[in-house]
Amino acid sequence: MTNTEAASAVDPVRHIDSAAVVGCGVIGAAWASRMLLSGVDVAICDPSPEAPAIVEAVLENAVAAWDDLRLDTSNRGTMRFAGSIADAVDGVDWVQESVPERPDLKTSIYAEIEDAAAPHLIIGSSTSGIKPSTLQAEMTHPERLVVGHPYNPVYLLPVVEVVGGTLTSAATISAAMSVYRGIGMHPVHVRVEIDAFIGDRLLEAVWREALWLVNDGVATTQEIDDVITHGFGLRWAQMGLFETYRVAGGTGGFRHFMEQFGPALEWPWTKLMDTPEWTPELVDRIVDQSDQQSGAHDVRELERIRDRNVVGFLAMLEENQWAAGRSLAAQRETLASRPAD
Repeated sequence: MTNTEAASAVDPVRHIDSAAVVGCGVIGAAWASRMLLSGVDVAICDPSPEAPAIVEAVLENAVAAWDDLRLDTSNRGTMRFAGSIADAVDGVDWVQESVPERPDLKTSIYAEIEDAAAPHLIIGSSTSGIKPSTLQAEMTHPERLVVGHPYNPVYLLPVVEVVGGTLTSAATISAAMSVYRGIGMHPVHVRVEIDAFIGDRLLEAVWREALWLVNDGVATTQEIDDVITHGFGLRWAQMGLFETYRVAGGTGGFRHFMEQFGPALEWPWTKLMDTPEWTPELVDRIVDQSDQQSGAHDVRELERIRDRNVVGFLAMLEENQWAAGRSLAAQRETLASRPAD
């Protein structure tokens, strides 16, 4: 049985009772928030003195967003801050690692987890682009490591990219898919191990082109964001790239679209294989334009604005039973089916 077959052959939802979140910056705090509101007891381990304040702020945003979506949070889990990794992972059902993107740091964290945890305990890594084969190379039980890469805010956006390394077992991938479904996520199995996975490779392409547009004086950060938010970004919120282009093909369908626009791919429209020189002047220009664009709001205010907008999109999509709205509807059912304490 292949990894893909195994991932689709298991029970689609597995409820966990407890989890450890190791590394609690914005992503780790958002993971903790989603788990807590899904009824999971969470042990948090992060040496930063700022970690409790980050968790408190992110959880406050998550509660407000779930309240706006009228998601049931009455069966909320408990939260505690552990004094060590060994304390955090003791007896839990799942570990989600969200430390900074340094393979050496992650490797040392896994060594501490393996020293304290049972051999079967699965470790999900939130890495946004490091191959799991790189991360698991020095592990005693490498079959237990899987990438579970989310998108921020994790407590609202349901997609999570599940990626196995060369030593990851099919059972681990299947379990990860089920556990993530159990906390309301929409797991996508990335079957081919590749740097940056799927979503960040797409985002990197847009980011590179945007840098060139600013570097060459074609557009400001505000103008680029306006084109996205007032144009194709609205389409992408409910139809992805290929479905959007299928509609663009009209009655002729996707084949007509390919025949009409395919030749344009040979035109020198993009600079995706290169990036502008990362000079202090370019950095200053981007920072100054971004400050002018958004400097009137602090980060927490921008997060609340973002969350309210995403809530509105999700509510509409749920009403129409489309795209991420189906995931939200499934999340309601998952919350209702979770055994009460």
